[in-house]
Amino acid sequence: MVVKTELEKLGLHYIVVDLGEVEVLEEITSEQRKQLKTCLLKSGLELMEDHKAILIEKIKNTIVAMVHYSTEFPKINFSDYLSEKLSHDYTYLANLFSEVTGITIEHYIIAHKIERVKELLLYDELNLTQISYILKYSSVAHLSNQFKKVTGLTPTFFKHLKRKKRITLDNV
Repeated sequence: MVVKTELEKLGLHYIVVDLGEVEVLEEITSEQRKQLKTCLLKSGLELMEDHKAILIEKIKNTIVAMVHYSTEFPKINFSDYLSEKLSHDYTYLANLFSEVTGITIEHYIIAHKIERVKELLLYDELNLTQISYILKYSSVAHLSNQFKKVTGLTPTFFKHLKRKKRITLDNV
């Protein structure tokens, strides 16, 4: 809503205003771009103009949506899913992501999956078998090994801890 309001104030007509993406009909002047950038910053938003940075954000948003907010994981593997969703070759996406963030897409996905496992363990509504199935682990042992490698704890020990070792999604 903030973005739409600011675009209207500047007399710009938008076609699409979506998460992290805006398409306008007119060519934006440098003055309009500057004003939009200033107004968005005041609202805690950022105008991203670097195409690589935009693509990295799309990769991150797609992974977060898939791991944390989707009711079902895709039936295809993650690389095909990302390629299809973002209309780019996976090798290009993976190289760009690693170059810019310093970690691989695989490690980014694992970090988010482990945070999701923590969340599900803390809700205490599902057992490890159900969690491993939901998050498309090949087995409970695979989930447990990956969880221990990332956190240093077994899922069972984590579940029994009174302190919640969750970190915000922005810091994963």
